[in-house]
Amino acid sequence: MENTKVIVGLGSCGLAAGAGKVYEKIKQLKENQNLQFELKKTSCIGMCFREPLVEIIDNNGSYIYGDVTEATATEILEKHIQNATPIKEYVVKTDLFVTKDKNFFEGQVKIALRNCGYMDPESIEEYQARNGYKSIEKISTQNISRTEVIQTVMDSGLRGRGGGGFSTGLKWRFANNNKSDIKYIICNADEGDPGAFMDRSVLEGDPHSVLEGMIIGAYAIEASEGWIYCRAEYPLAIKRLNIAMDQARKKGYLGKNIFGIEGFDFDIHIKEGAGAFVCGEETALIASIEGQRGMPRKRPPFPAASGLWRKPTNINNVETFANIPWIILNGATAFAKYGTEKSKGTKVFALTGKIKNGGLVEVPMGITIRDIVFKLGGGIINDKKFKAVQLGGPSGGCIPEYLADTIVDYDSVNATGAIMGSGGMVVMDETTCMVDMARFFLDFTKKESCGKCTFCRIGTQRMLEILTRITEGEGKESDIDTLIELSNQIKDSSLCGLGQTAPNPVLTTIKYFKDEYEAHIRDKKCPSKSCKALLTFEIIPDKCTGCMLCKKVCPVDAIDGERKLIHVIKQEMCIKCGMCFSKCKFEAITVR
Repeated sequence: MENTKVIVGLGSCGLAAGAGKVYEKIKQLKENQNLQFELKKTSCIGMCFREPLVEIIDNNGSYIYGDVTEATATEILEKHIQNATPIKEYVVKTDLFVTKDKNFFEGQVKIALRNCGYMDPESIEEYQARNGYKSIEKISTQNISRTEVIQTVMDSGLRGRGGGGFSTGLKWRFANNNKSDIKYIICNADEGDPGAFMDRSVLEGDPHSVLEGMIIGAYAIEASEGWIYCRAEYPLAIKRLNIAMDQARKKGYLGKNIFGIEGFDFDIHIKEGAGAFVCGEETALIASIEGQRGMPRKRPPFPAASGLWRKPTNINNVETFANIPWIILNGATAFAKYGTEKSKGTKVFALTGKIKNGGLVEVPMGITIRDIVFKLGGGIINDKKFKAVQLGGPSGGCIPEYLADTIVDYDSVNATGAIMGSGGMVVMDETTCMVDMARFFLDFTKKESCGKCTFCRIGTQRMLEILTRITEGEGKESDIDTLIELSNQIKDSSLCGLGQTAPNPVLTTIKYFKDEYEAHIRDKKCPSKSCKALLTFEIIPDKCTGCMLCKKVCPVDAIDGERKLIHVIKQEMCIKCGMCFSKCKFEAITVR
């Protein structure tokens, strides 16, 4: 027991699931029973669907327990710690025997997430024990020049993981070529789609990797000051970033003459954003750091030439920076061996929606969407039919089931009409209405528009009105053509990426699910039985027992009938709340 470690996952997802209470319970039991093990904290390992997670490392190996409660924590300590008997049915990951969730980790290659869940994110010593800051040390001791660092990043094939997919090394070269007495480097930690969950998890679980990536980037482009733009809604990420920066300064990794490199002075600040989606766009982000309203600027000039306070500036997102130290330490070839010809390395995805294993996965580029959904993600909840994935966040696009063998790389995903984005992957099943889904995402982008561009500001509003009308059964035959026309005008006339991509959910759902739009408009029916305004609830006479339960729960007295007699729903009064359908014990109510 003396060499045993008990590690509790205390990322935001774990804390939301009750991991804080589990940690305190284990701490209490350890003290009360004088148990001799080391209690430690870590962050998310990506297995969010099994939170809270507790890992026990003993002389035999590692065991990760899932769905841990205060009660099961007590049982685990008693049987595993005190009696050396692991509880196999609670274990979700181990190398010692097969677990039912083993497929979640098979096929993953962790580079950006290499340290998340494997160390205490508030300990610089633990980061260093996992090769932390070895990359910048390698640059210093081997006298690797700035141009050599940039060339290594270019040779690795790393493309920006924030959504655009532009060559990271080429971006650094542009910033390096623009000479100035002051240069800046910025980490964009403000993506507002489900992929932002990945940013938050890295910042919470491995903040030093982002700092080290920024330090290397600053060296490469000769920047003297850095900013991390992080939304204020991520308090744990900001807390751990501040701890990491303080530790790095004390070690001399931030400040003057970093790692003995004469004249290399660099420090980092945090700018807490208000969570505006448009600030994921680099020029809007720059405006926000400068204290202005977050609105995009016309380009050129690009930030590499005139960015923050009109000085040369480089911007990359969290995942991009987290990859950099690994690439410098292991070499460009080691990174480029993963992926496809034009999309190298790995990509982190945040799986959400109608999927069994929701959480974070990091996979080699080139894997198929189907493998992510069914092998790592475990398939669809309740084994319903897989319908589509929304890839690329609110302004991404829908990829239907019949294109699920599309490989994950920038070119292949873009060819479907979707975008890679920062890694949000929303899985949908047969109960998802694609028209309503497009309406939902457009409602978000409409609200997040900064209003600077007329087509984005007004065009998205008009599109939302049309989509709302269609889902309420008031659509017109001309609506589909109008939506396409408006979409193209918004894409062509908007200044920034928000407006240019906002119509993607609409265009892709029309492209792949036009029949659903036509059913809503022509037949006044929702094929997925999701749009309430288009539903009709009816009682099946042969199945009705006259139990009166539906009549009792109806909030508007829209059901006629006496005990043991067949009931009838008065359609003119029905508000389509579905209470009768959900409460009927005899499947006597149908929806059409």
